[in-house]
Amino acid sequence: MVTIRLLSVDDLFKFNNVNLDAFTETFRTDFYLHYLTNWPECCVVAATPDDTIAGYIIGKVEGSNDSWHGHVTALSIAPDFRKTGLAQRLMAYLEDVCDRIHGCFFMDLFVRPSNTVAVRFYRKLGYVVWRVVSGYYSGSEDAYDMRRPLARDRDGKSIADAHDFKTRGIKA
Repeated sequence: MVTIRLLSVDDLFKFNNVNLDAFTETFRTDFYLHYLTNWPECCVVAATPDDTIAGYIIGKVEGSNDSWHGHVTALSIAPDFRKTGLAQRLMAYLEDVCDRIHGCFFMDLFVRPSNTVAVRFYRKLGYVVWRVVSGYYSGSEDAYDMRRPLARDRDGKSIADAHDFKTRGIKA
């Protein structure tokens, strides 16, 4: 059993078991502190009763007008807790905060096209590829910029120009 709670500074020293796979970006401490300072409600961990970190999500809100949106900066689940629905719970939490508290029009995130497990996961949650950002990952790998409209975007304008490759036969 895990509990979802706000991320604390102390949690930054407990991430090692979560940040071990090749697809997880590990950031410097000041990066995490910037998020904790500016968007504390968008930074949560899933912790076990003994306070082991099972996973975390950090995000932010940005943009203006119809581009006001929530952004998933990092979502990572420790190997022992994968395929338990935890990633879906963390995504639902952040989407709810961005929708209800911040009144965002949509959510977005960046993911490596080679991370097919993550791309499939986000598709199941209703995300579509809005565009491809060339060389996003250290100039060597592109990123899918994926979006999902929230309640405020009733007409789906935030994904109207999506370049979702699902219909073009590209596997993802």
